[in-house]
Amino acid sequence: MGIQCKGIANKSKKGEILDIYYPCIEFGEKKISNEIIKSINSSQELVEISWSDEDLEKPIENVEGAYLKLHLLSNKFVLPNSINLDGLFSNIPNVVWTNQGPVSIDEIDNKLHESKLNGNDLYIKSIDKFPCLTDYIVPKKVRIADVSRVRLGAYLSEGTTVMHEGFVNFNAGTLGKAMIEGRISAGVIIGNNSDIGGGASTMGTLSGGNDKKISIGENCLLGANSGIGISLGDNCTVEAGLYVTAGTKITMLDNGVSKIMKAVELSGICNILYYRNSTNGKVIATSNNKISNLNKELHSND
Repeated sequence: MGIQCKGIANKSKKGEILDIYYPCIEFGEKKISNEIIKSINSSQELVEISWSDEDLEKPIENVEGAYLKLHLLSNKFVLPNSINLDGLFSNIPNVVWTNQGPVSIDEIDNKLHESKLNGNDLYIKSIDKFPCLTDYIVPKKVRIADVSRVRLGAYLSEGTTVMHEGFVNFNAGTLGKAMIEGRISAGVIIGNNSDIGGGASTMGTLSGGNDKKISIGENCLLGANSGIGISLGDNCTVEAGLYVTAGTKITMLDNGVSKIMKAVELSGICNILYYRNSTNGKVIATSNNKISNLNKELHSND
């Protein structure tokens, strides 16, 4: 399968590439085609890339490849965790993101000074390696209450709603309609009809020594301020305020028989309710008899 792409790069005064927008991508039979302006200014550069499937499996070697892979994820050409993102952080620059586009860290002081003298029209949104998703791609049939909290490289399926405190990192996202009021860390995927409650957290793989990719199945609920360091199968619920890490000691109740085990042994198992016994403080896992259902009106997003 061939991958053909055309993009526009913004450059610093030193000629360093700050970011790249790819409005034209042919990915096998899938295609996004937006006209590229042929006349560009001196701070921009036209970029063309021709890849094969093998390039998706290779580590990232430059900023052009880094931004292309992020675009492929957010355009939903590839699923999270399905392509090689090694080298991503080392190949994208830390940039000052403003209402006037990306600015080099070395040039922002002069840019800000000029703005203060000439109308004060410069607004700094963030200083980060990753830009906001919607500066490049606006996903269809999706609601995002605060676009600054969704990074380029996020994968958002139709019917997804990201509320004000929700956050979606790159190489992470939703595989169907979902309510996101908590944090989806890098590498984490959320199944259809699942709800990540306010302040809830999913443990990622970027820091803390965790190298296991976490996923949440369909029809799941993470209660407010809860969290997981294990995967959930379909039809699982974690009660509000309970954080289940891989090493959490769980008392498994099954047909009147109790067994103590580590939570990692239940990773990916379906139909489990996790809660804390308010009398003795023990974390309990038992059969989940209630399936989470999202409000259809909230997730039609037409």
